[in-house]
Amino acid sequence: QLQLVESGGGLVQPGGSLRLSCAASGVALDYYSIGWFRQAPGKEREGVSCISITGGGTHYLDSVKGRFTISRDNTKNTVYLQMNRLKTEDTAVYYCAAGALCAVETTAPLNYYGMDHWGKGTLVTVSS
Repeated sequence: QLQLVESGGGLVQPGGSLRLSCAASGVALDYYSIGWFRQAPGKEREGVSCISITGGGTHYLDSVKGRFTISRDNTKNTVYLQMNRLKTEDTAVYYCAAGALCAVETTAPLNYYGMDHWGKGTLVTVSS
């Protein structure tokens, strides 16, 4: 059974950076595409970024393009989300999830559907 654990969240000032990690156990991560999602207080969950099995395909929420970078190291069974130039509106609980594909659902909010396995989340707070 695939298990996902997020880490790397914390408190950071606006303009700062954090790197989130999504570590997998139980099953090799290279069978899955991985999505990052976030949910802010009082808001719906939204897709943030997704990376294909090989890492050759990526997708980003418009508001994080140019600031966030998703990557994966299948030898370490880990996917990363590098977040730069953080803004207060990036404050949320961030979750990673695994599925067969990065199936983009261009709804509002953005969603990557078909994710079958979820982590418990890590809190990111951007505040001065």
